[in-house]
Amino acid sequence: MSEELSKDYRIGDEIGRGRFGVVYRCYSPDSGEIYAVKSIDKSVLADDFDFECAVREAKILRLASAGNPHVVQIHAVYEDEAAIHLVMDLCEGGDLFDRIAACDGAPMMEADAVVVMAALMEALAICHRRGVAHRDVKPDNVLFDGEGRLRLADFGSADCFGDGRPMMGLVGTPYYVAPEVVAGKDYGEKVDVWSAGVVLYIMLGGIPPFYGETATEIFEAVMRGNLRFPTRVFGGVSPLAKDLIRRMLCKDVSRRFSAEQVLRHPWITSGVETRCVADQT
Repeated sequence: MSEELSKDYRIGDEIGRGRFGVVYRCYSPDSGEIYAVKSIDKSVLADDFDFECAVREAKILRLASAGNPHVVQIHAVYEDEAAIHLVMDLCEGGDLFDRIAACDGAPMMEADAVVVMAALMEALAICHRRGVAHRDVKPDNVLFDGEGRLRLADFGSADCFGDGRPMMGLVGTPYYVAPEVVAGKDYGEKVDVWSAGVVLYIMLGGIPPFYGETATEIFEAVMRGNLRFPTRVFGGVSPLAKDLIRRMLCKDVSRRFSAEQVLRHPWITSGVETRCVADQT
């Protein structure tokens, strides 16, 4: 561990591990606060591009998280010969994948799903206004803090866009990747809306909208874009929810909703209002 990091924080147990590094619990003696530190191992970064992505993650996360209540906040960055260390919020409430899995294949209640989707889309809308696309929206990257607040995490695949500059590259996780990404085209921030639409479909149906046994089969299904709502799993889902999913999983990017439009959709606005009233009674 970096000497400077060790001076400012006490490093605790490992709480997560990914392709490029390890996440540890850490403690600040000065503030008494507990955080998470993501240590990106330089030795596993294959080339200069991977290294630049690791450095860029911290910069993009600072831009995306400032004043954004539903994005994991970054508090400090350290670098030594072995690794880059990002000190971030500790989210001890698990992730959305765990919550979906806990349903044992059953759909999530719409009243719960709408609250999750509203917070996720607020996070993305703020990111998009700042010219940041996450590019890997999926349940594993939707975390919850100790008080149950949603926090979008893992900006390792994120990129900046704007001033007429599109994004490129096959980035993301197969089930959640937008068709324009699969097709190898230039694309914009609405790839995040597509991914969030897949998340919403899975929350309400318990199954992915485009299925395959391999990445190739999944991509082929995504490109066909044959969106269906099987009665056996979507029989009890409201027409408004299905309408929103259709608008998010629209292959025509010009007709696909933006994050801001999703937030204005009646399923979101009426659902959040209903949930807030119920919580107060």
